[in-house]
Amino acid sequence: MELQKLVDQSYQTFLEQLDQTRIVLLHPNSRYRSMLVARLINTPELNPFYYAMGPDDIKIGAFISAITHDLADQHPTFGRHTHMLPQHIFENPREHLDLVVATFARDLAEMHQDRFLLILDEYDRSDSADDVQRFIQKLAAKLPENCRIVINSRTLPRLPWVSMIAQQQAVWLEDDSMIVNNFYGPSGQDGNLLEVFGMGPGFVLSNGSAIDTWEGHLPRLLFFFALDRPVVTRSEICQAFWPELDPDQAVNVFHVTKRRLHKALNTDVLVHEDGYYQVNPAMHVYYDVMEFATALMAVRNHTDINQKFDAWQRATDLYRGPFLQGHNDGWIQERRADFRAGYLDALLQMAQVCAENGRTEQALGLLERALAEDNHRDDIHYQVMQLYLELGRRGEAAAHYQKLAEDRRKDSRPISDTLKALYNEIVAMA
Repeated sequence: MELQKLVDQSYQTFLEQLDQTRIVLLHPNSRYRSMLVARLINTPELNPFYYAMGPDDIKIGAFISAITHDLADQHPTFGRHTHMLPQHIFENPREHLDLVVATFARDLAEMHQDRFLLILDEYDRSDSADDVQRFIQKLAAKLPENCRIVINSRTLPRLPWVSMIAQQQAVWLEDDSMIVNNFYGPSGQDGNLLEVFGMGPGFVLSNGSAIDTWEGHLPRLLFFFALDRPVVTRSEICQAFWPELDPDQAVNVFHVTKRRLHKALNTDVLVHEDGYYQVNPAMHVYYDVMEFATALMAVRNHTDINQKFDAWQRATDLYRGPFLQGHNDGWIQERRADFRAGYLDALLQMAQVCAENGRTEQALGLLERALAEDNHRDDIHYQVMQLYLELGRRGEAAAHYQKLAEDRRKDSRPISDTLKALYNEIVAMA
């Protein structure tokens, strides 16, 4: 097949994914990455904006300054909000990262009324930059609805891809196909099978037997943290686990924790290469979180609604509870929210299919499961009350609202006007 046809196929696959994601990673193994980027840049109807990472983009301040300057050349008013931030913000942007991300996203929101692309080329130049990786991760959640980020890199960026996939924030394209499993590469086959379960309290089995020789919770959590990304830096680990310690103390505690991890699993779990740590690729590991994300990716790969439903069902079956339930470290709470979002979306999609096919009771049960996980979603409460009405159970619809109103009063949380209006309609039916 001639080269142009291969690039055309990659381009069509890319277009098919734009409505379903926020970030598109052109996988390092893609043979036509550069040609596809050139195609995107030269397709005016995609409204592309381009930035090539430079050698100085290893500090968040330098990166923000450079990308703002380059994008202003392509869109003259870009950066007007970012430039208005006080100077002290950029003297220590790490401490003000949320503000910088929100302000940068506000500038992006004014770039174009139609859908547009922000292409980040040569992204691997930022591999060593913890703060830049963190910035892009946070930006993915703040992007304007009409903006898509395209990442072209010779390495796998150090982003939490599995959780981003669960939120439908990211997809990986390898030429004309979407990667739907083995997101960090296939697991090795050396040694005993380790079955790792992060959904729920978090535990590890070795050949079916639970590991209980962790010497505290930190070695176990370090293992889960390392599974979270393709590679991590030591500074990233220390910042996540021991931000209150000075760097030397944090490094010492890290090495003690790493030794305990290796002792618990009786192997060198974390391997170090070129300044990065990763879970030993030779280890034979099953991880339920990876399978959870794989099921959610399979939904995007299917066109048949029955196959989609089966994939949603598989994802919800794997969700045995909030991620690492019982622990509240910052990075755990972030991942917990990401995976919860994927779980809730699967339940809601299944409920919609059931409702459309007249299986109202089943739809109601799925929505109740969703509320058991997140009782603060007024849109789900609204759907529950509507289904009660469809079933002719007006009293239960009213009782549902009244119970919610009582709970909200106790928590000092408001109820949406839409939900109040539906309740008033129910009362008026009497």
